[in-house]
Amino acid sequence: MAGAGILAGITSTVAGLASLVSYPALLAVGLEPRTANTTNTAALLFVALGAAAGSRPELAGQGGRVARFGLATLCGGATGAVLLLTTPARAFELVVPWLIAGAAVLLLLSPRIVAARGAAPRRGPALPLSVFGVAVYTGYFGAGAGVALLAIMAVMIPEPLARVNAVKNVASGFSNAVAALLFTALGFVAWEAAAPLAAGLLAGGALGPRIVRVLPAGLMRWIVAAAALGLAASLAVDAYR
Repeated sequence: MAGAGILAGITSTVAGLASLVSYPALLAVGLEPRTANTTNTAALLFVALGAAAGSRPELAGQGGRVARFGLATLCGGATGAVLLLTTPARAFELVVPWLIAGAAVLLLLSPRIVAARGAAPRRGPALPLSVFGVAVYTGYFGAGAGVALLAIMAVMIPEPLARVNAVKNVASGFSNAVAALLFTALGFVAWEAAAPLAAGLLAGGALGPRIVRVLPAGLMRWIVAAAALGLAASLAVDAYR
């Protein structure tokens, strides 16, 4: 689990796809799907902690931005966690592949969208509401949520992709934190698996920003988009078969 956590932490901070590694690892050690989902969500909090330590140069001067988006993800994560515990999963299973595929396309198109609308940051409620919506999904399941969050922020925030990615990594931790508290309080977290996974995620989350720092932004977009489209196809096969 610790090894899977390191790989998932790196994958999360580089591509926003930690659950592509961590969730199957939890299933492989014998957890049933719902417990694996809640345990995974709780452990993913430690990616944000590792990313915050590893992304200090990129986070410089962005404290206010992290706080604003952190509040949006906290509220969204709480909403998603409640939905997970009170609603059937079928509706989300059917729509999630399309959301992830759309996020991948949006990420690829983000430079053109930013160039077309100018370099000024977007004002108003669109970005916080979009972040809140992605955080609802993060608290509910979360596979591919990092891609969606990065795509939205890349369009709305006129900063280098590495700086946008750093905000995404830390802000998304708030949604995992509130969901982790709720799932732990209700006894839905298998900490014997979550603890080593969390340790690996912490280490991987700290290593990932170093990779992002040296990756060309264009190459990073294509890597993330390709991985997201692969995940969307896999989830679509599971949902529609």
